[in-house]
Amino acid sequence: METPRTRPTRKAVIPVAGMGTRFLPATKAVPKELLPVVDRPALQYIVEEAARAGLREVLMVTGRNKAAIEDFFDRTPELETALEKKGDAGRLAAVHESTDVAQVHFVRQGEARGLGHAVLQAAAFVGEEPFAVLLGDDLIDARDHLLEQMLAVQAEHGGSVVALLDVGKENIDKYGAVAVEPGGSEDVVTITGLVEKPPVEEAPSSLAIIGRYVLAPEVFGVLRETAPGRGGEIQLTDALATLVERGQPVHGVVFGGRRYDTGDKLDYLKAVIRLASEREDLGPALRSWLTDFVADLPAEGASQA
Repeated sequence: METPRTRPTRKAVIPVAGMGTRFLPATKAVPKELLPVVDRPALQYIVEEAARAGLREVLMVTGRNKAAIEDFFDRTPELETALEKKGDAGRLAAVHESTDVAQVHFVRQGEARGLGHAVLQAAAFVGEEPFAVLLGDDLIDARDHLLEQMLAVQAEHGGSVVALLDVGKENIDKYGAVAVEPGGSEDVVTITGLVEKPPVEEAPSSLAIIGRYVLAPEVFGVLRETAPGRGGEIQLTDALATLVERGQPVHGVVFGGRRYDTGDKLDYLKAVIRLASEREDLGPALRSWLTDFVADLPAEGASQA
């Protein structure tokens, strides 16, 4: 008999209610999730990742001034008709991709009370089955099947699974950190404790939680009881720590692949350049230009008169 523990994961939740303050002034008018990475919004990459992993039911938790996100995933008959009349099959297909990749639903987070509170808004959508949470600032390269591996770990062990990255002890105070024990394979660990943005000297390890989760539905009950933590917000990390304390399994998948942090200006630029340089239509010309550009840069410390 199928139980909540053994049900396959079929749904994904993407919180997109953040204000994008690190990208002001652009994000005064454009949601940060729609800033282009080459020629597609970062958010489209995230939805495509969920769909590739078999999660074609997607809920976006939005906030005020995010109507453009709903518009992006809606049909645009006027634009489609204009492209059809021009015979522009390539761009028409690209427009269809954004609406056909998954069934996208929306719910509003009425007030910004943290990631845990955003996830809690998905309770009715998810029901009593495990679900994935994908954060829009983290792009995982399509060639690295992190989410698929996390789904497989959850199917084998039950409970919840988080993605981990070794960020070095000196950077761990910017992330949720975990204490771990070996979990049966080189890149899968058992999590024994979690803490949100600990001081460097108090961090249990240099393994940081990054923006991919596969969560058991029991997390909703815990989130309802979780008091505001760091920053006065309801932290998902705190809820996961409670699950660990209650003896529920929480595993981590240590990721060693390609990740792009599009929430950081420098990493955002790196993501655009890296992904564009690998495309057949843009890569050769861009790589040639970059080579010439770097060669023409003045030596460090030289006069730029």
